Formats: sequence, C-alpha cells, structure tokens
Amino acid sequence: MPGWIADNALLIGLAVLDGLSYAAAVFMVAVGLNLIFGVLRVLNIAHGSLYAIGGYSAAALGLFVVSRGLPGWLVFPTLLAASVLVGLVLGPPIERLLRRTEKEEPVLQLLVTFALFMILEDLQKLLFGVQPVVFDAPLKMLGTVDIPFGQDVIPFTAYQLFVLPGIALVTLAGLAWFLRRTLYGRMIVAVTTDREAARAMGIDAAKVTLLTFTAGAALAALGGALASPTASLVPGVGAQTIVLSFAVVATAGLGQIEGAAVTSLLIGLGRSFAVYFEPELEVVVPYLIMVAVLLVRPQGLFGVPETRRI
Repeated sequence: MPGWIADNALLIGLAVLDGLSYAAAVFMVAVGLNLIFGVLRVLNIAHGSLYAIGGYSAAALGLFVVSRGLPGWLVFPTLLAASVLVGLVLGPPIERLLRRTEKEEPVLQLLVTFALFMILEDLQKLLFGVQPVVFDAPLKMLGTVDIPFGQDVIPFTAYQLFVLPGIALVTLAGLAWFLRRTLYGRMIVAVTTDREAARAMGIDAAKVTLLTFTAGAALAALGGALASPTASLVPGVGAQTIVLSFAVVATAGLGQIEGAAVTSLLIGLGRSFAVYFEPELEVVVPYLIMVAVLLVRPQGLFGVPETRRI
C-alpha cells in the first residue's frame, strides 16, 4: 500500500483537491434542502431546478458583464446576485403552493414538487436554451496556484481552492451561529421541532416557513452559481444534483447541518477518487456510501431516531 500511494501521489492530490471543491458546491444545495425539509417536512424535488437556474442566471449575468467590457471583478458579485434573485423570485410562490398541500398525503406533496421540477426544467430550457453554456471568467481571473505535494507540484485553480470551500465554510458557520444564537434562528428551530407548540407560543409559523424556504431556495441557487464557472451548464444538471443532494441528506440524517457538511465531504471525496482511479464507478460511489451507512444507521450518520406520536 505505501508503494501504491507513492506511485499515485499526484493523482491522490488531485482527487483530494477536486473532491473538496465538489463537496463545497454539493453542501450548498444539501443544506438548503435540509432547511426546507425542516420547516415543511417534505423533500422538495424541485430543489435541483433551483440549483440549475441559479447556475444559468449567474452565467447569463457574468457573460453580460464580460460582453459589456465592465470591470472584471464584477463577475463575482453576479454569483451572489443571481442566487438572491432566484431565491426571491421563485422561493415564495413555490412555498405558498407547497403550504397548500401540507395537510395532504406525503405522496401528493412529492408529486407536486415533481410537477414543479418538470415545469422549472422546461422554463430553464425556454429561457436559456438547450446548448451548453460556458462561463469560466472567474477561473481565468483568479488563475492557478502551484501546490507542493511530495516531490510534485499540482497546479490548481485558485477559484476552486479558495472561493468554493471558503464560501461553504462561511455558510456552515453562519447558519450554525444563526440557528443557535439568534432569536429568529431559535424560532426556526422551534417550528422545525414542533409546529403546533411554536404556534401556541405566539410564533408566526407561516412567516417563518416562508422566509426559511426562500433562504433554502437561495442557497440552492448559490450552489449552482458557484459551480457554474467550473463546468459547462447543460439541461439535466438539476436532476443530477437533486439526486446527489438526497444522497447527502439521507446519509447525514434529515435536519443535520453540520452532518450535511461532513457527508458532502465524504461523498465528494469518494466520487473524486472514483473519477481518478475507477471512472466506471463514478456515478454509483455516492449511492454505495449512502446504502452502506443506512444499512448500519437507518437514521443517518448524525440523525437521531424520532419519537412517534400516537
């Protein structure tokens, strides 16, 4: 084994770096999905479309900045602007529609989110077309960094090395602080834990749900916006992302923010190592990890069994 590691040191280094950047983008989507599940108790299949639309919107705004000859640094604010725009425009109407079905059977709620997913996928094609969209201006602007790894040097894009993981860490720390240290964060936790008890305490559960859903939608769009410079955008990217996000959320345990970060890292590294060493397993590795975890801990790595009301 030591000899194999020495022979493949460069590939291992690349796999680790790619895995970290990929895990950061996946975490942004998974943590938004976790927030939405917490307040609505429904797995929102349309969440993947919000990721895709966020990516396309960021690319469209960034390409507009580049085409107009505006200062290059403006491409970075467009990433955040696109995610906020998508969250504000699509989040509230989707939340109001899902709220109408909260008393219905869970299967019906899933069907509604699937219908929304199909509608948003068609809307995405109508607005942005079906041809691949490439937006690599942020990568070119920041350039590459030479990283010493043993006797080798790995050139890696500064955007993927610093921006993606950095924003993911800030999001993780900010959400953890917000939910535990602020009044509104504690209101979200109260609604997530017991909606009826929260209402009895005077908390406006409907308002909390609306704002939390909008924030979760914006996080999904931010994940797409941050990932847009690293790969071409094509139809179907939202479907791939939501399936992978489900794997992250299920592996971590529903409602676990820190757990989603750890699981995103685990799955991101697993997928990246598969790309470099066993490419034919790239697609299935995240789900093999999920199955292996759920066989041992059905509630997820960080989840706790819920008490059932009778």
